[in-house]
Amino acid sequence: MERIYADRKYIIIGFFLLIGIVYLARLFYVQILVDKYILSANNNVLRYVTQYPARGLVFDRNGKLLVYNEAAYDLMVIPRQVKNPDTMALCHLLGIDREEFLNRMEKASSYSTYRPSIFEAQITRDNYGFLEEKLFLFPGFYVQSRTLRKYTYKVAAHSFGYIGEASPEVIEKNSYYRPGDYIGINGIEKSYEDILRGKKGMKIRVFDVLNRDKGSFRDGRYDTTSVAGTNLYSSIDAELQEYGELLMTNKKGSIVAIEPQTGEILCIITSPSYDPNLLAGNIRRKNYTKLLQDTVYMPLFNRALMAMYPPGSTFKLVDALVGQQEGVLFPETRYGCQGGFPLGNGKKVGCHPHPSPLDLVGAIQISCNAYFCRVFKSIIDKSSYSSTRQAYESWRKEVMSFGFGKKLGIDIPGELNGNIPSPSYYDKYHGLNRWRSMTIISLAIGQGEIGITPMQLANQAALISNRGWYYTPHVIRAIGRKDSLNEAYNVKHKVLVDERYFEVVIEGMADVVTGGTGRVAQLDSIVICGKTGTAQNPHGKNHSLFIAFAPRNNAKIAISVVVENAGTGALWAAPIASLMIEKYLNRTVKRKELEERMVSGNLINGKQPESERGQGNILPD
Repeated sequence: MERIYADRKYIIIGFFLLIGIVYLARLFYVQILVDKYILSANNNVLRYVTQYPARGLVFDRNGKLLVYNEAAYDLMVIPRQVKNPDTMALCHLLGIDREEFLNRMEKASSYSTYRPSIFEAQITRDNYGFLEEKLFLFPGFYVQSRTLRKYTYKVAAHSFGYIGEASPEVIEKNSYYRPGDYIGINGIEKSYEDILRGKKGMKIRVFDVLNRDKGSFRDGRYDTTSVAGTNLYSSIDAELQEYGELLMTNKKGSIVAIEPQTGEILCIITSPSYDPNLLAGNIRRKNYTKLLQDTVYMPLFNRALMAMYPPGSTFKLVDALVGQQEGVLFPETRYGCQGGFPLGNGKKVGCHPHPSPLDLVGAIQISCNAYFCRVFKSIIDKSSYSSTRQAYESWRKEVMSFGFGKKLGIDIPGELNGNIPSPSYYDKYHGLNRWRSMTIISLAIGQGEIGITPMQLANQAALISNRGWYYTPHVIRAIGRKDSLNEAYNVKHKVLVDERYFEVVIEGMADVVTGGTGRVAQLDSIVICGKTGTAQNPHGKNHSLFIAFAPRNNAKIAISVVVENAGTGALWAAPIASLMIEKYLNRTVKRKELEERMVSGNLINGKQPESERGQGNILPD
């Protein structure tokens, strides 16, 4: 019996020893090996502060800083820790009323009562000073450092875009983002978000019951460092961009300039525009609403990428090239005019008075409508095609190889396709196989159903200067380092027209400027090759168009200018383009009288030009 009791004693002792060892082991594991349990137990005094990286900077092609960061702060709230706050004092500091305070608290609590969320976003450095000294009065509130986008020049708003709070849909799809995180919403901020945003870090801070920061937890052992975003080097020439926006003062339209041999965009101007600083920081929401509600000037509308216009006479260059490729047009081909192209029943496509007949160079120089109607008709009626539809499909394929009727793939969101109508469109409108070359003759002179964006027009000028090829236009030329070229845009696109057909067209474009419809664009020291255009506008005065490149050989700049409600291409678009070319190639402008006339011209809302005196020597398109 005594032996049995001894055995039981050892069993009980062993049992308690085992339990003790288990508890000690667990305690050692929890307290020493796995500090995450410590952190969980101390959630009421530990605060996990995200370290947001500075977004990458943006420079222009000459190294000038365009977009940079400025310190800003988010006021964060943890609803569970908010105890009897001085609501009136906080509302006064933030400039809100009690109702707004309660709405924000309700929103924060609906997200989480124990996790932080933004109560007031992007407080500026100046305003932060007033808040910081009073923050101890508001338990449950704290400030988190952020950065605010700032812009050196008040230009290129549509290209830069802006940043804003990530939407719930984005957060659900991308694990990088959390509520309150910012993301690029438009422009290159959106296109290059993954590059610009950097990598977030985390700091764990200890706070006492009075909301006072007592330092890093465990001397920062569990902190991680943020990594700044990568810098971008744009192809934009800041001076040229600024000058172009000056020329477009009080005008609706756009200017797009491209370096033909690289596809780099030198400037991309939409007018009317806005100061990009208006959409930075906590004023963004209010200003965005105002800009959005402006239905007269539509400053948020990116005309350079989204507005579609009939290209007018600028499109005659395309038909001149396609006609040669199809073997129905030659440099020496001559057509008479007699005031226009007859349509039958006493109707005709009208044309302005000029010498007749003309060869191809002369027709481009004078911009003869009748000539290019005959060229287009000869393409569509070409005997080697079995039907009008087959001929039109071939013509359309060649035209679309110029980058029309589809997105070019520029690195700014929002680009539209434009429109080169499909055969099915005409089948639906006129009836299956019931349309002929005369039915769609308006396409010959860039009217009718054709829609082309200013970006596509500039690309047309660039590819003609290159004698038949282009790189996809792009705004970012290098990533990370100035010499690290953006490899996404080094694919050469060739049009479906042989190189040998371009020179005669370029000769005609040179004559347009020296003695034709665009001679107002002539520059003494530089050979400019251009083409005027007038886009018919059913809602008011026609739009003024001009495309050009310079110099004639090894062009450094190709440009398109569209000025809405401004009449013929020679009146406004051509001189603006000429001034832009002079500014870019010479870095200065000597023609101050012309410059002043362009800057002071007020054409907004379809107003007539203040004065068109002295323009009588300019031929219509």
